[in-house]
Amino acid sequence: MTMKILIIGKTGQLAAELASSIPVGVIAKTMGRPELDVSDAASVMDAVMAFAPAVVINAAAYTAVDVAESDAEMAYLVNEQGAKNIAMACLAVGARLLHVSTDFVFGNTSAVTANGIAPLLPESPADPVSVYGASKLAGEQQIQALLPTQSVIVRTAWVYSVYGNNFVKTMLRLMASKPQLGVIYDQVGTPTWAKGLATWLWVVAEKPEVAGIFHWTDAGVTSWYDFAVAIQELAIEKGLLTDAVPINALPTSGYPTPAQRPSYSLLDKTTAEQAAAITPIHWRQQLAKMLDELAAIA
Repeated sequence: MTMKILIIGKTGQLAAELASSIPVGVIAKTMGRPELDVSDAASVMDAVMAFAPAVVINAAAYTAVDVAESDAEMAYLVNEQGAKNIAMACLAVGARLLHVSTDFVFGNTSAVTANGIAPLLPESPADPVSVYGASKLAGEQQIQALLPTQSVIVRTAWVYSVYGNNFVKTMLRLMASKPQLGVIYDQVGTPTWAKGLATWLWVVAEKPEVAGIFHWTDAGVTSWYDFAVAIQELAIEKGLLTDAVPINALPTSGYPTPAQRPSYSLLDKTTAEQAAAITPIHWRQQLAKMLDELAAIA
């Protein structure tokens, strides 16, 4: 028996990983602008009804975090209205919706409990500190209102891949061209290889009983600074870089940006592990595998 799945967000790194790992028995179609514009309700409805999928995976988003501070209208048009448009189309054809969200729905107080700081649960109070985070939270709320039992919302963080633009590829470029780098040390979370997230999504896509909000990243915890140090060490080991450059640890206050970032993004993945019966792999192992892929195509 085959299952038709529509992937929205054709040019993104997660959509590319999904498209390169389609399971046996799945007929998948990847769509993006201009053939499917998530901000246009008619465009979404027409595309979804024409393909008539059993499942829609929404990997499309407005992700320019800093630009969103001065372009809030577009951020909400894509991240809130776009999510609503997709949910409405899923409702019309009876499809489940798997929607990718972000750790940015949390701010700097969500993890504070009576016992100190704890990993962020799916039910932890959201308190976004940026337009991007607020617009993504608004999209989650639209989906839950329309598809309370037919949707899966998965929040992730620090996503990278051999595809697209991301922190790992930016660090490699800068390490090859700059005499030294400064990287933030006081923002903590977990990197996520998009291929691992794609694996989780494919498993859950074939489990119609799974619904609700989940968290998925790789295993472990680190800072952006330590992530950068690991990128350089492994890249030299794998021949992607020839020389090490000094990496300086900077406080967030020393690198001001238009949008505020969550200082703590350690996501609790317990329910996601149980739902898919998958154990996340440590972020450093995943990074090594991604750099092997990058070296193979370099």
